[in-house]
Amino acid sequence: MRTLTTLLALTLATPALAASGPFFSLKNTDFVVLLAFILFILVLLKFKVPSMLTGMLDKRAEGIQSDLDEARALREEAQTILASYERKQKEVQEQADRIVEQAKADASAAAEQAKADLKSSIARRLVAAEEQIKSAEASAVKAVRDEAVVVAIGAAKEVIAKGMTAADANKLIDASIAEVDAKLH
Repeated sequence: MRTLTTLLALTLATPALAASGPFFSLKNTDFVVLLAFILFILVLLKFKVPSMLTGMLDKRAEGIQSDLDEARALREEAQTILASYERKQKEVQEQADRIVEQAKADASAAAEQAKADLKSSIARRLVAAEEQIKSAEASAVKAVRDEAVVVAIGAAKEVIAKGMTAADANKLIDASIAEVDAKLH
C-alpha cells in the first residue's frame, strides 16, 4: 500500500511533466530517470531492504537498550558497593573511636595506679626512713649513755678512790653483791 502511494506520487511529480516532448518515450531523460528510480525502489523492495534496515535499527535499539539496562544495573551495583563501603567505613570509625576511648581509659587507670603505687612507695620509704632515724637516734642515745657511764665511772672512781677507805670499799662491794643477788633471784 505504501509502495503504491509512493509510486503514484513519483509518477505525478511536476518536474517529470515539465520536460519537453512526449513523456513516455525512452528519449525523454526524465522518463528514463523515473523508470530507473522505480526499478531501484522495486529492487530494494524485492530484497526486503526496508525490513532489513528496520531489523538493523531494531537490533541497534535493542543493543542500546541492553547497554542502558547493563549501565543501570552496574550503577545500582556500584551504589550498593558504595553503601557497603560507607557502612564498613562507619563501623571501622566507630571501632577506632572505641579503641581510642579504651586506650584513654587504660592510660588513665594506669596513671591512677602509678600514682597509688608511688604514694605507697613514698609511704614505705618514709616508714623506713623513720625507722632508720629511730634506730640512729637510739644508737646515738646508747652511745651517749655509754660515754656518760664511762665518764661517770671514771669520775666516781676518782671520787671514790680519793675519799674511800678500804673498809668502806668492802662494805660497798658486799652491798652490790647482795643487790645483784636479790635482782637475779
